[in-house]
Amino acid sequence: MDYEELATMVEEQNQSERKESGKRGRKPGRKVSTEKIDMKAKLERSRQSARECRARKKLRYQYLEELVTDREKAVVELRHELEKLYNWAMEVEAGRCPDGLQELLEEMGAMKQE
Repeated sequence: MDYEELATMVEEQNQSERKESGKRGRKPGRKVSTEKIDMKAKLERSRQSARECRARKKLRYQYLEELVTDREKAVVELRHELEKLYNWAMEVEAGRCPDGLQELLEEMGAMKQE
């Protein structure tokens, strides 16, 4: 082999390597922009998901606060009724007919007849 043949073989080998390297590996400008777009889309989905999660959490807390308020109102009403019944029992024990007891008994009698 002489020098010219050797140079031609090396040049052909370099060209084939460049062709292969062009087919394999990263494509510099193309893939990076796609990755950035994907990352931006992923971040936006994540932000949207976080917003929705916070909204659901807020609604749940509002619902639970309403439940607590309703239960507290029911407790207050029941305490008033208990106090009224306790006072009626004290009056009955003392031999008096408390206000409203006669009406309650009449209503209950009407309910039994129906």
